[in-house]
Amino acid sequence: MLNGVWHFFFVCMESFSFFSYTISMKILALDDCELALESLVQAIKEAVPGAEIFPFRKPALLIEAAKGKTWDIAFLDIQMFGMNGLEVAKILKDNYSKTNIIFVTAFAKHAKNAFELYPSGYVLKPVTKEAVLREVENLRHPLIPPVSDKVQVQTFGNFDVFLKGKPLIFNRLKAKEAFAYLIDKKGASVTTAEMASMLWEDREYDRSLQNQTQVIISEMMKVLKVNGISDIIIKNHNQISIDTAKIKCDYYDFLNFDVTAVNTYHGEYMSNYSWAEMTAGELYSKSKKK
Repeated sequence: MLNGVWHFFFVCMESFSFFSYTISMKILALDDCELALESLVQAIKEAVPGAEIFPFRKPALLIEAAKGKTWDIAFLDIQMFGMNGLEVAKILKDNYSKTNIIFVTAFAKHAKNAFELYPSGYVLKPVTKEAVLREVENLRHPLIPPVSDKVQVQTFGNFDVFLKGKPLIFNRLKAKEAFAYLIDKKGASVTTAEMASMLWEDREYDRSLQNQTQVIISEMMKVLKVNGISDIIIKNHNQISIDTAKIKCDYYDFLNFDVTAVNTYHGEYMSNYSWAEMTAGELYSKSKKK
């Protein structure tokens, strides 16, 4: 059954874009023709599900509405009565330099003048979902995901932990490795003895090693507590685990069929830890099933 699910997922992947569209985009759409505007908005909705789309038929109304706000993309018809799309684009660029301008027109002859404004893209009418998708995937100013309040964990490649976009600093490497092991366990409980056997593979578990392991766990907890995130660890007598609901992790996203996570995976998982090789092998095997 699992093989069938992964087969379905990776076949579908071939028709999906790199974007998972978890970023909420704010998009302006301008065309003085009502039917053309409806067609443009529909194409954007199909290509970018979840985006906030603000349609306008009059350039002056768009310019007024745009004031003081941040916009990710502006789809602008070029040939209109009165102020044309090139003039609107210049105003937007002068005031909101990071807005991606994508010109929309039925006439290819406008391309030369349009590109003098260094837009993000250019599509011809009738606008299709595929044309919009192509431009959105190749924006001149790439969209930056909002910083999550959750602890963000990177397992693909080397292991790292981030809080509000900044790396979490562990004073002891073993403390960071202990946290990595809890991430690898995906919420399953780990005993002190199991943690010790992972951190010191070649040592016999005795009272001395038990105490040493407890010190490492305490060091890990100290880092989390100082940063106000100690609640991501669940303690129960001699066992600890990670609260998976309180972190954002590429490994977990991959297992949940998240398109962005799958595209981020390039065959490496916690490369700085030898004990992670088993999970790395499982991930690699899953990524090859089609």
